[in-house]
Amino acid sequence: MPPGGGRITVELAKKDPHHPTGNRCTGERFEKSLDVTLNSVVFRSVGQDLTTVGTSIEMTSRILEPALLALTVLAVRGRVKR
Repeated sequence: MPPGGGRITVELAKKDPHHPTGNRCTGERFEKSLDVTLNSVVFRSVGQDLTTVGTSIEMTSRILEPALLALTVLAVRGRVKR
């Protein structure tokens, strides 16, 4: 607040939003939405810009790591049981 009271006026130099025209359902938009959904719900993104191959490798490793860890635990358990 300004000293002694008064009003503050804020003006935004932003255009009014408009609805996009044309085809909204494209493969590029679907891929982006899938990537955002998977990174926010299933996977934790590393915060780096990766190529498509790098992103695929990261997602695959995040799926396989718990499975390989579980198999390792079962193998050790089987050895210790004997």
